[in-house]
Amino acid sequence: MDEITTEPLTAEQADSATAVLAEAFFRDPVMSWLLPAEPRRKEALEKFLALETAHVLRHPDSLVATRRGTARGVLLVLPPRRWKTPFLSEVRHARTYASIFGIRLGRANALQSRLNRLHPREPHYFIPMIGVATTAQGTGIGSLLLEQLTARADAEGLPIYLEATSPDSARLYRRHGFVTKRTITGIGRKSKRGWPPIELMARMPQESGS
Repeated sequence: MDEITTEPLTAEQADSATAVLAEAFFRDPVMSWLLPAEPRRKEALEKFLALETAHVLRHPDSLVATRRGTARGVLLVLPPRRWKTPFLSEVRHARTYASIFGIRLGRANALQSRLNRLHPREPHYFIPMIGVATTAQGTGIGSLLLEQLTARADAEGLPIYLEATSPDSARLYRRHGFVTKRTITGIGRKSKRGWPPIELMARMPQESGS
């Protein structure tokens, strides 16, 4: 991890964070399902992730990993009882969401509604997104960011919850103590056009030395 530092994500770093996340999620199975046209996926991802980043920046818990002043990894975090996007914010950005997902807006809404219904209600930290620039993947940056949050959650006695949208990300989370509670796929029981598998994962707080 030579020359890598982590620090709280600030509003001044929002554009850099969005770019890193858009790069990291370009081949993500769920994002590819929602945005199948590759020529416009990058732009659509950047618009979507800009909204996500702006939402989490209302709270001081997110982290960025930098090398020589350049963002290489981002961990978006929402604190206990702040995981759900406020209704007024959803209304305010409705047109933007429509421009991002187009005819697949219904799919995006159906997926988000399902995730919201299954989201745990007890206090916890929530990770909506974690991503590492493609040229820095496999160097331990994702683990470094997760270790910062897991240490904080353990000290506060709080669980962490996330939705793993790819097998690779789920493997990373398991190495840090996350356990799959449920795997979901599809809009309905009879649907054959449902989203790729998403693992709903949680990590319970651990005592020091455990």
